[in-house]
Amino acid sequence: MTSTAPPTTPEGRKAQPDHLGHVIFITAAAAMGGFLFGYDSSVINGAVEAIRGRYEVGSAGLAQVIAIALIGCAIGAATAGRIADRIGRIRVMQIAAALFTVSAVGSALPFALWDLAMWRVLGGIAIGMASVIGPAYIAEVAPPAYRGRLGSFQQAAIVIGIAISQLVNWGILNLAGGDQRGKLAGLEAWQWMLGVMVVPAVLYGLLSFAIPESPRFLISVGKTAKAKEVLAEVEGHGVDLDTRVAEIKEAMRREHKSSFKDLLGGRFGFLPIVWIGIGLSVFQQLVGINVAFYYSSTLWQSVGIDPSSSFFYSFTTSIINIIGTVIAMVFVDRIGRRPLALIGSAGMAVALALEAWAFASKTADGTLPTAQGTVALVAAHAFVLFFALSWGVVVWVFLGEMFPNKIRAAALGVAACAQWIANWAITASFPSLSDWNLSGTYVIYMIFALLSIPFVLKFVKETKGKALEEMG
Repeated sequence: MTSTAPPTTPEGRKAQPDHLGHVIFITAAAAMGGFLFGYDSSVINGAVEAIRGRYEVGSAGLAQVIAIALIGCAIGAATAGRIADRIGRIRVMQIAAALFTVSAVGSALPFALWDLAMWRVLGGIAIGMASVIGPAYIAEVAPPAYRGRLGSFQQAAIVIGIAISQLVNWGILNLAGGDQRGKLAGLEAWQWMLGVMVVPAVLYGLLSFAIPESPRFLISVGKTAKAKEVLAEVEGHGVDLDTRVAEIKEAMRREHKSSFKDLLGGRFGFLPIVWIGIGLSVFQQLVGINVAFYYSSTLWQSVGIDPSSSFFYSFTTSIINIIGTVIAMVFVDRIGRRPLALIGSAGMAVALALEAWAFASKTADGTLPTAQGTVALVAAHAFVLFFALSWGVVVWVFLGEMFPNKIRAAALGVAACAQWIANWAITASFPSLSDWNLSGTYVIYMIFALLSIPFVLKFVKETKGKALEEMG
């Protein structure tokens, strides 16, 4: 039986294995925000058709209720960082948990369509805050030797949240006899689907009281002694705490607070590298991935599949999403970011083409022939797999690495904003586009998948193995 020494940081410090279990707990607690991010983003999938029937709303109006949460996401993402610098990372987590809880209760008990939309916006703000504060907090508390692996908790939590939301929806639907508007304890099934999120939201809030504040924030507000306690807690008592505090202070002193003005330059407004980041963010959404998470149950029901089966297929798609994400996490540092992106683009294009072909065979009674139905199901799962093992992870890796230090924060903000806008455009347009021509809609997504290939080949440089200081 052999033993291995704990990994060391570039400075030679050893991460203390006796503290690793506690650090994993802290990271997992923070990543609950990612779980709620994924859960709240996709739980609406189970309620779409019930909301349409309950409020007798058309496709365009329904799309706005579904997509309006993304406006909240943009607001939450844009404000979370500044709020966290003022009141701390933990307080922002607690605010997000409260918003998730209020949104879940309000969404489950709406008086009308307008207030359902309002609760969706509140939930979106919580999603946006969680999308920013989770990764930032984890990066600041994780021992350097484990930062990469612990940082992956956020993405893993998101895809698990998506899968659990679909499993819960499926279970509630079966309890309601397969009817999304079936009554359970006085409420319709879709109301329970949206309301169950109270459970993980409250758990997230409780866990936030059990984890320490970020040492970086504590140092920034002059609480150096408390920061040393937290550093000892997460990195071990063998660490030279004075040296670690000095390192953090020096890093903070040298940081350039990038602004929007720093991104301007060139003939087209932004610097070329900023446009590349925007392009990556937009392509990630324009292939139609969120249709799979927001509308998949509706999609399968529209081609003749019964609600219970359609909810089950939404769950299996989410499992495929987890598998693809694990594949990406394993290979992103082995074969590189660009090869994964190209493999994903090609795979998505083929899968989307097959879906378009299958949906073109929709019969007069709104169903698919057996062969085309099988092809559509397999292709839908293949599409999610190729997205998850490539663009789902690679884009975030690229955005974290590709920008020069002096503009990284501001450029990331612009790219993330572009991503939310593209997400909104796809989410808001799908119901109307599918009413027009479902097959044609998938052809549009396929074209964007194909266009992403020359975009990556011509404009995107590999960042694997390069120090952040080399980017420019």
